[in-house]
Amino acid sequence: MKTELHIHTSYSCDSLLSIRLLALICKAKAIDCIAVCDHNTISGALKAKQYFKKYGISVIVGEEIFTADGEVIGLFLKNEISPGLSAEETAERITSQGGMIYIPHPYDAKRYKTVLKTDKIEKLAPVIDFIEICNGRNAESSFSKKQKEIADRYTDPVQTVRIAGSDAHAWFEPGRNFMLSESYDTNSPGEFKEAMLSAEKVTAPCLPAAHFHTKTVRLFKLLLKGKFNELYRIILRKCVKGNKKTG
Repeated sequence: MKTELHIHTSYSCDSLLSIRLLALICKAKAIDCIAVCDHNTISGALKAKQYFKKYGISVIVGEEIFTADGEVIGLFLKNEISPGLSAEETAERITSQGGMIYIPHPYDAKRYKTVLKTDKIEKLAPVIDFIEICNGRNAESSFSKKQKEIADRYTDPVQTVRIAGSDAHAWFEPGRNFMLSESYDTNSPGEFKEAMLSAEKVTAPCLPAAHFHTKTVRLFKLLLKGKFNELYRIILRKCVKGNKKTG
């Protein structure tokens, strides 16, 4: 069974990947199940869950939540969880609705602002179900090594399953990083975790265009929404950063 975890749709601030196009891509790539984990919302995942039924593809409802301490993903969610809470409060809200806790990219030198702090990983270790030791958007291969080192240092491999996450945002990314396992009930968190524990990780290096794509999409969406002040601040930060490098 081919399962792709941590996928974003147009419901995320940095993706234009529509539910319809994603379904067609997943069908073409013979993906059996995906976990849609948009930023701070489950709206896209809920829509995908219904739409994908006609293609015979299962959808796990997830959300990538920007906590006060870094990003945490909740899987098998029924209710949306607000961003900005502490990692502990976010974890509690995930488990209180029967969800599972998933730590994305526990190390990333390029996206350090979104990485969950290691002291929080250590504190939450007894309740963390999954942790990525490979993320499809790792800009460097060494990031996977660092992610595994963090997983091994702070979490128990039986309690916390090591996985490969797709982190796909664009049409050219799905089908490159996924888990290959025996069949399981996609509505059962317990069976899902058991299947992932013995699953094979199939990985591919990050495509150079991936990060450029999301940065461009984010700016485009800010422009469409008329958020010119935020757009100006982002461009200003980039200019200052560029000047420091050349100075």
